[in-house]
Amino acid sequence: MADVWAWLLFFFILISLLVMVVFQLMCLSDLEFDYINPYDSATRINGVVLPEFITQGVLCLLYLITGHWFMSLLCIPYMYYNYRLYTRRQHLVDVTEIFNQLDWEKKQRLFKLGYIVLLLFISLFWLIYSALEDDEESL
Repeated sequence: MADVWAWLLFFFILISLLVMVVFQLMCLSDLEFDYINPYDSATRINGVVLPEFITQGVLCLLYLITGHWFMSLLCIPYMYYNYRLYTRRQHLVDVTEIFNQLDWEKKQRLFKLGYIVLLLFISLFWLIYSALEDDEESL
């Protein structure tokens, strides 16, 4: 039963990561269609970047603690990419360069979105599998 609760926790953490990346994409799209000014867009995106990085690190750590090595290995490239962005000081969106880098920023977040969706589907599969396995054991 503990495994089901762990997968449920992983699922909700992945949903929160998904919401953060979709929020960033919405801010970039609003900027592209001129619904929002560059300063507000950059401020909103930069306010979500570090919580996204921390949430991803916590998720990878929880995979390691609970012994889900395969999922932990799947999280390492994304976590390394975030670490590399942070150490190079490229993790924040620059207000003055946001229009020049708009396509790159959108592609970067779309890639992150796809990666998180993949992890979400794998996590959902293991959540259902664990719940059905626990149900069979109780019979």
